[in-house]
Amino acid sequence: MTEPDFLHTTRAFYDAIATDYDTHFGEHLAARPMDRAVLAGFAELVRTADAGPVADLGCGPGRVTAHLAGLGLPVFGVDLSPQMVALARRTHPQVRFEVGAMSGLELPDGALAGIVAWYSIIHTPQERLPELFAAFHRLLAPGGMLLLAFQVGDEPLHVAQPFGHPVALDFRRRRPDRIAGLLTAAGLEVRTRMLREPDEELGESTPQAVLMARKPAGA
Repeated sequence: MTEPDFLHTTRAFYDAIATDYDTHFGEHLAARPMDRAVLAGFAELVRTADAGPVADLGCGPGRVTAHLAGLGLPVFGVDLSPQMVALARRTHPQVRFEVGAMSGLELPDGALAGIVAWYSIIHTPQERLPELFAAFHRLLAPGGMLLLAFQVGDEPLHVAQPFGHPVALDFRRRRPDRIAGLLTAAGLEVRTRMLREPDEELGESTPQAVLMARKPAGA
């Protein structure tokens, strides 16, 4: 089966910048108390349901995965980039990390108590989001939770030659209402919508959105 071009481009981009990316963004959670609060709330909801493991999809160097593990979740990370996964394994040897695409996990239906896609749906083309969210619905156990984070906007951000590497990638910003509608169409109940204004001290130029959704208990 031929791999979609966007997966090849995304993998090549993050393979090239993995070490520099981790050096530059490795401590980002320490400066973002609201993000830590959202992750803590998600972890509490998942622990209460006690329905299985959690997958951090598009985990990069594993900082969010390790944070969730520290909150007591049985979590593992998945990333498209082998270089990112290798870095995550070295930095967080106590946590499991795998190479793979978030839309192609070979797990049984209902295998996960939670899914986190923390700024990782931003490289999926808009027309492929319904398929991706349908996959999330299949993987979640009844009552399972989904947590998404992304930048808000309509126009993609084109990043070329990051840290001097000869690669480029589009970062797709999203509208929360549009994403919420796609989640509802996939059979997921949107439970939380949060919009945070950009923090210029952290280098943010656009609002940041968080959506939390739940697979119905009777599904």
